[in-house]
Amino acid sequence: MTKYAPLKTHLTAAGLSQIPMSFKDIEVIISDRLPASARKHRAWWSNNPSNSVITNSWLAAGYKTADVNLEAESVVFVKTNADRPPDRPVSGNNPVLGCMKNTITVPEGVDVAEPAMPEWAEMGIAGEQRHG
Repeated sequence: MTKYAPLKTHLTAAGLSQIPMSFKDIEVIISDRLPASARKHRAWWSNNPSNSVITNSWLAAGYKTADVNLEAESVVFVKTNADRPPDRPVSGNNPVLGCMKNTITVPEGVDVAEPAMPEWAEMGIAGEQRHG
């Protein structure tokens, strides 16, 4: 058990969509001081899982950090939707759709490869004819 496990327990038990906390609140929960870098570097609060042990605590609880304010020594933990299934499964081998998985919903019947504006398609055909 890491010294940051109590933070995971606290966030999980709260279960709120947003949990604003001061750095002092976090220190009370973990019964220890945060490292000096937490007060100096916004990157310390990154949601990258390889960032630090504390990052894994809030990610494992289903939260990400937002609104990090180093001057006010505060952070907001925001509940992620990682446990919620997507509205529609993303299929195919399109790398753009793959990187956007679980971030957007494409309505049924919409062809994402079709130009949004019909005149754009005409410009593309005219361009191909000019250059082809």
